[in-house]
Amino acid sequence: MAEEEQEGEVKSKSPILKYVLIAVIVIFLMVASVGVTMFFLGGFDANKDDEIEQTLQQLEEEADKARLKADQLARGPDKISLDAPELKKFKNSYLEIESPLVANIMNSRKVMQVKVAIMTHYDERVIANMESHAFAVRSEMLEVLRKVAEADLVKEDFRKELAEELKLATNSVLEKYEDFGGVEEVLFTEFVVQ
Repeated sequence: MAEEEQEGEVKSKSPILKYVLIAVIVIFLMVASVGVTMFFLGGFDANKDDEIEQTLQQLEEEADKARLKADQLARGPDKISLDAPELKKFKNSYLEIESPLVANIMNSRKVMQVKVAIMTHYDERVIANMESHAFAVRSEMLEVLRKVAEADLVKEDFRKELAEELKLATNSVLEKYEDFGGVEEVLFTEFVVQ
């Protein structure tokens, strides 16, 4: 009977030992598979951290540049200044609208034909905006000219007032489409009333 008890104890200990051994093997295999996966994915590569850090810095720099550009676009073009000994002067840029503007004088048989140019102190974006929206600007200028009456022609400051109205109309079109006007002055290069 003593032999049977010893055999029962050996048989009962052996399944526990098997389970512990199986658990250790499973844990070892899991750790080994995680280690192999990290090795192939570059988890142990010290240079990867540097590359990630450099990529993050590049992305941050690009985001800063994009933010600055967006701020500059929202602010509008910058004035271009000229060096002068005592006074701060701005560089004038001009653009002439090529074809003349022709409109009937209101309640008259007379016709007015004008050729205009714009002047700006701002950078080339104002000129580019004028060229991009030439049809809309031209249409708005013709709308202003259409409202001129024959009695207005004899006023002393008629041309100055008309130039101011054309400037406001031009800037309103540019502000509508580009969020910035920038036209400082409208000049007449030809002015005929017949």
